[in-house]
Formats: sequence, structure tokens, C-alpha cells
Amino acid sequence: MRASRRAPLSVSYAPTAEAMEHFALRREHILSIVTFNPLPTSEARPEAPRGIAEIPLPLSGPDNCEIWSTDQPVISADFFDITYRRSPDFIFGSTTQAIACPAGQNGDHGPSSLQVRTEEAYRQIFTLLEDIEHHRLLRVWNWIPDINSNTRELEHYRQFNIGRQNAFIAHNRLSDTGSIPAATAVGTRAEALIVHFLAGRCIPVALENPRQVEAYRYPEKYGPRSPTFSRGGWIDLGPQNILFISGTASIVGHSTMHAGDAAAQTRESIHNIAAIVAEANRVARSDVYDLNLLSYRVYFRNKQDLAKIRAELDRLIQPFATTLYLQADICRADLLVEIEATAGLLSRDDGHR
Repeated sequence: MRASRRAPLSVSYAPTAEAMEHFALRREHILSIVTFNPLPTSEARPEAPRGIAEIPLPLSGPDNCEIWSTDQPVISADFFDITYRRSPDFIFGSTTQAIACPAGQNGDHGPSSLQVRTEEAYRQIFTLLEDIEHHRLLRVWNWIPDINSNTRELEHYRQFNIGRQNAFIAHNRLSDTGSIPAATAVGTRAEALIVHFLAGRCIPVALENPRQVEAYRYPEKYGPRSPTFSRGGWIDLGPQNILFISGTASIVGHSTMHAGDAAAQTRESIHNIAAIVAEANRVARSDVYDLNLLSYRVYFRNKQDLAKIRAELDRLIQPFATTLYLQADICRADLLVEIEATAGLLSRDDGHR
């Protein structure tokens, strides 16, 4: 297994079986191992070891995992439903909230189960961060059950957005939009809401895309509460600068573009990522970031579209960029692809396609 580059924060890749065989979490500098697996529907799954963040999505390609590391010693702990590993400066945590009754609680009255569990997940995260003085959410990944399904005449993604924003409001985290983290939210076939998060003492600079309306200012046609995330985040760690780009889709302004055309949606998504890269370079006062130097996760809805999406990305991005492809439902039913990216975490010799 290739060792990760020692830095304040870094990510390396290794075959999952190899990482588990060496039980890499025994290494004191590992914050988390992120694995990608289809979720069995009929057989019970053993509980993952503390520090393993499982994404219940099928990975298209070699069975690799992400290993998140730091240059500081790390300890493991639990906080209510959250399992996490933390160093003096960073914390990587995961929480799973069972959605026992997708249609809601108390029949058709009161908030839905998904809304309640989402708010609970985020309230626990914010309380943990306040207790241990890791005040800033740097990056969040949300895995939402049947994200495009409707129960009680409201789409699950919109129910999720209500619960998420309720927690932000309850913990006074909407007053400073600069502290709203980069995030991804895609759908799974799991019967639970899963949230992974990275937090730290450093102060991120929230990035927005001039081609798009800020997600937290979307009009009411997209739901009772707007999505609460920034388009990206830039972090200055002194010896290391990190760029997180949120899940990015074929949206201009606030409208979906190129409905039904996976190739065109891929191109539009990359145009949007390029706009965020330009904003990051403006904030960093340099041209350090480039599409070819990013690491990517690509979420695609339909298997039949994967070849088109790959072809577009192969044309637009140089081959050494690390790209993982995961099949998932996207936050809008008319979106076929969503792409997230990072920079500053991966040494080039760890790259693979």
C-alpha cells in the first residue's frame, strides 16, 4: 500500500482489501478510510470499525479507497451517533441516521422522519464541534435515501434541506455565510441518512460561482428551505493550500441546463468547476489551481450514460487527474451527472485514472 504524503491534511488511494488487510487505522496519523461499496439489501452488514466511512454506492472501476491522513497524532472517539477520529487540528466524522418510516412520523402529521433525522444529525455535528473547539465545518458529504422520491407531497431532498437548515439556524451558523461549508448531496438505496464531515480549527474562505445563484439563495420553487452549502471552500494552512469544490452539476443561474443530455451536462458541470477554480485562484492571488490538477468524484445516474461522461471528461481533463466514478441519484430528477473536486490534498505520483 502506497504511503500517503505527510502534510497537515492529505489523501492517498489504495485497494480497499489491501488497506483493510494492513488495518491502516492502527497508524496514528490516519483520520479516516473512505470505502465505496454497493449496499446489500437483504443481508445484515457488520458494523464498520471506527474510522471507516462507508459510502453505500457502487464504484465503477478498481475497488480503491481514500485514506485521509494528517501530520498529527490521531485519536478515536464517539459522540452520540457520531464516530470520529481527531487530531489537534482536524476531525473526520460519520453519522448514520436510520429512516424507519420514510412517509414521516405520526401518520401524515408533523415533520417527516427524514427531516427529523437530518436535523438531529447536524445538531449532533454542531454540538460536537462546539464541545471540542473544532468550530468550522470544512467539507460535508450527504448520502440521502431515495433522494428524488416524494412522500407527503414533498421530495426527499427538500425534506433533507429543511432539516439541515433548521440545524444551521438553531446553532447560529447562517449569520456568517462565509462559514457555510462546501458539500455534496446525492441519493442512495440505503435505508438511512449517512453524513460524513471534515472539520478543523482553520477558517475556510467560502467560494461562489458567478455563473450560478448561491444555493442558499435559491427561490422558493426549489423547496421550503434552500440548500445550505457553498460552491467551494479554500483553506490556507500555511505550507499547504486546499481547495474543496462542492458537488457541481449542469446548472446556470438556478436552472437545469441540457436536460436528458449526459454529455452536455458533463461539459456544463466542468464549465462551472472552471469558474470556481478561477475564483479560488483570485482568492489565492495565484494561478496554482487548474482543472488538470484536481482530483474528482463523478456521480452518474444511469449506467448507459457512463461512457459518454467518461469520454467528455477524457477530452476536457488530462489523464493524470484522479477520477472516481460512482453511480448515484442526483439532487434534481432532471440531472444526470454531478462532479465534485479537490486540490492540494494529493501528490501527483498518487494519481490514477
